[in-house]
Amino acid sequence: MSSVIKLALPNELLSLVRLAHLLQAVEHRSVDPHQYRLLAEKLSAELRLHQGHEALPTLLDHFPAAAELYENLQYAHAGLCRAPLEMSLQSELAARELLSRVGRPAA
Repeated sequence: MSSVIKLALPNELLSLVRLAHLLQAVEHRSVDPHQYRLLAEKLSAELRLHQGHEALPTLLDHFPAAAELYENLQYAHAGLCRAPLEMSLQSELAARELLSRVGRPAA
């Protein structure tokens, strides 16, 4: 039995919703890498176009694959912008610790 989720989103986000839904559908399936990349590029362009839209967080909450792509687009200046602050901080600290261990000579 499939569940139906209804979102009230503005018409200007329709392309974004369709692309996010498609990416979610193919996320864990074997698809042509070129087609996957084209889909991700089109979705990235839509995410950039609608960045800051008040309905974007709601949409991203329902499409984890699109949310992950959005975070990757924002990472350079916002870090893990959709992750809770505590999780972001722990990830940063773990990465720093790992980098310091990898950089040390073996004892």
